[in-house]
Amino acid sequence: MVNSLIFAGTPRFAVPTLERLVACGFPVRLIVTQPDKPRGRGMELAASPVKQSALKLGLPVIQPEKIKTNEEFRAQLATLQPDAIIVVGYGRIIPQWMIDLPRFGNLNLHASLLPKYRGAAPIQWAIASGESVTGVTIMRIDAGLDTGDILLQNELAIADEDTAETVAPRLASVGADLMVEALQGLDARSISSRPQDHALATLAPLLTKQDGQIDFHRTATEIRNRLRGFQPWPGAFTTFRGKNLHLWSAKVVPAEIGSGSLQPGELSSGGDLVVAGCGDHTALELLEVQIEGKQRMPARDFVNGYRPFAGERLGEPPVGEHSA
Repeated sequence: MVNSLIFAGTPRFAVPTLERLVACGFPVRLIVTQPDKPRGRGMELAASPVKQSALKLGLPVIQPEKIKTNEEFRAQLATLQPDAIIVVGYGRIIPQWMIDLPRFGNLNLHASLLPKYRGAAPIQWAIASGESVTGVTIMRIDAGLDTGDILLQNELAIADEDTAETVAPRLASVGADLMVEALQGLDARSISSRPQDHALATLAPLLTKQDGQIDFHRTATEIRNRLRGFQPWPGAFTTFRGKNLHLWSAKVVPAEIGSGSLQPGELSSGGDLVVAGCGDHTALELLEVQIEGKQRMPARDFVNGYRPFAGERLGEPPVGEHSA
């Protein structure tokens, strides 16, 4: 019987798991989450989504700055004698003493089908890499980076119009159910773990601003996949006449729509249509864009307002008399 759980998590993605555990009657004794962070224009301290949920549920919350050598924190967890520590996007490396504490171990909900997409941004990189299927994994945390033994997995289809923002909530919901199933299975001794095949591992590192910069030598499909995956940050951006141009929406079109001979980054416009040349003789129709300092706009407004000229390219310095 599961008598005591500790939940360690921070982002919105973790909230469904916490709420599902509580709704299913699991005894969550303590919530561990990141310290409040300054946010917004006023930089006022704001609680994490997990803390906000925990307070609504009436659960005790602690927010240690450090955990590896925090003896007070270690003693507090040991006193609770947890059967398992549930970890969902906590944002700290779990120290060995914490791994060794519960009898069922530290159970992590990871947003990919491990061993694919180990790391901090598995949802984003799966979409950016053009995957049509992703999923969630419940694993036992060990000393490596998402290398622990797998308990359960569940797949989820990625639709062509999906972005990281639309896939994440669905994965969070699927993962919440799977965590309940894993705990019930461990308690009933009806499931067992299996090691990952490390030879099949791929990495999904923390995103950087540079990941969002569009390289028009990539194919149109590759660029669009990265645009979909890197939402809401860092997005997909380039430059136009020396100003930042954020690309919010685009679709792959036959190269002949863009005259068939567009160079990477070269624009072709006609009527309400604006097309950019991409690598391997492919083309991308720009649907919604945002010029630095302006509001988001449909492509037709971009064409009417800026009138791209023949041969003009995205990602290049402004050209003399054509500069805005």
